[in-house]
Amino acid sequence: HPCIAAWVPLNESWGVPDLPTNPAHRDYVRTLYNLTKTLDPDRPVVGNDGWEHVATDFITIHDYAAHPGVLYERYVSPESVAKVLERQQPGGRPLTVAGFRVGDMPVILSEFGGIAYVPQGEGGWGYSRAHGEAEFLQAYSDLLEAIHECSGLAGFCYTQLTDTFQEKNGLLFADRTPKADPTQIARATRGRRNAFAMDVNPDLPSPEPKRWRKRGG
Repeated sequence: HPCIAAWVPLNESWGVPDLPTNPAHRDYVRTLYNLTKTLDPDRPVVGNDGWEHVATDFITIHDYAAHPGVLYERYVSPESVAKVLERQQPGGRPLTVAGFRVGDMPVILSEFGGIAYVPQGEGGWGYSRAHGEAEFLQAYSDLLEAIHECSGLAGFCYTQLTDTFQEKNGLLFADRTPKADPTQIARATRGRRNAFAMDVNPDLPSPEPKRWRKRGG
């Protein structure tokens, strides 16, 4: 696989905080998108990742809901995703600017999770927190199980691979040692997919119903 899968000139409207109301900001994003496509026509480009899409090859969403059931309800089907795009703001911002046509663009959950787990007594930050390796692995597995059942998504990118500075929400510590058994992390990440292919393996059992299927559960 190539090291670079896609180009993202801007993230979360950094530097262009007034995209919904400022035409110059929208033009800037479109210019960066088109320039990047010109420099590298072989890879997809996301002009502004996470929300307030102006020019992009697919819709990306940042959603740090900690409860797997919330993510499941939002992205379980193309119909539920359409409602999210129309009505909801998972990151506190509209997902597209007025006049942008989504059409049949694939939808990627490009940031989610962010579970912080650090040894007792250490500080740090994350979107939610696990107290111990077993709790961390369970929380990660539940999130990934929910995501794997979401047919409204074309892909996902977990936040994040390693801890860095104050951010303690990596699957690995900053020194690249795993926070939990990497075999179990890999199994949760793949879901029912084969280890060396993207197709679903029919010989792998479907997951048992989980408590997260109902938010109140």
